[in-house]
Amino acid sequence: MSFLSSLRTLTILTAAALPVAAQADPDPASSYPNHPVRVIVGYAAGGASDTVARALSQKLSDRFGQPVIVENRTGAGGIVGAQHVATADRDGYTLLFAPSSIFTTNPVMYKTLPYSSRDFAPIASVVTYPFFLIVNATEPIQSVSELTRFLKGNPTRANFGGAAGIFQLGYELFKSQTGTTGEYISYRGTNHSVNAVMAGEILMTMADGAPASAALQTGRVRALAVTAERRAKAYPDVPTVVEAGFPDLKMGSWMGLFAPAGTPPSIVKKLEGEVMAITRSADFQEQMSKLQVNADGMQSGEFGKMIDSDLARWRHVAREAKIEPKN
Repeated sequence: MSFLSSLRTLTILTAAALPVAAQADPDPASSYPNHPVRVIVGYAAGGASDTVARALSQKLSDRFGQPVIVENRTGAGGIVGAQHVATADRDGYTLLFAPSSIFTTNPVMYKTLPYSSRDFAPIASVVTYPFFLIVNATEPIQSVSELTRFLKGNPTRANFGGAAGIFQLGYELFKSQTGTTGEYISYRGTNHSVNAVMAGEILMTMADGAPASAALQTGRVRALAVTAERRAKAYPDVPTVVEAGFPDLKMGSWMGLFAPAGTPPSIVKKLEGEVMAITRSADFQEQMSKLQVNADGMQSGEFGKMIDSDLARWRHVAREAKIEPKN
């Protein structure tokens, strides 16, 4: 074959190869997902985070036509699971479903963590839920204002039980807003702090609706306020902290979905769209309402801003209260 013929053949082969090369790096979201997706939950099966994650994952699986599998990697209050996803492949096939504590209170309560918020790309928030400020039903306290007066008149009874950093920080915020003092007592779980209120071991606690529901429904504890802008559907007679005259006591928690930082933006966007569609669906909202949480989906950008705002708020509270982070 002559040089000219060889050159012509090479040109034809190269031209034929161009469309293949152009397709070698397509939009990664176009074929995503084409195999099972893992959703890591850093808490035990059956808990609140696990229950919501499984409901969301089933919906995602139905929409994608691929298995979306919840995997529980427990330990250190969710830290083990977060660390696992922080170092996972950036391909959208390993995601983190986490409550707010992972990103907004752990960085305040611990000196060092094996992960940072910079290790994650927020996809979307899935649910939000406020807390109820509760006391034993036998106490002569009917409102937040009455509680404030009681605490000032009975300083030896001024104590508060909680099961996580958010509750300790929330109590410090309560003290600063009401001008009261008191001792924070740590419990292993929110149900334990609710039981301690019922037993008269502590005066008050904050709890989300699920662990407090049995005690509230049987009338063994009294909810003085819900820490939200709107009253809770399940407890319409309980005023909000805004109505009680303490708007700066608005607080709560949320759960959301995250990908490792560096995941292709088109995959994050695709996931965001699917999560938002799920959280807006009537059946998912009804399912979450039964769990006493609100299906309040929030898009990635807004979600990231909320995380930054919450973290800054709790850092300020911790500084003012001189809370020393743990090793």
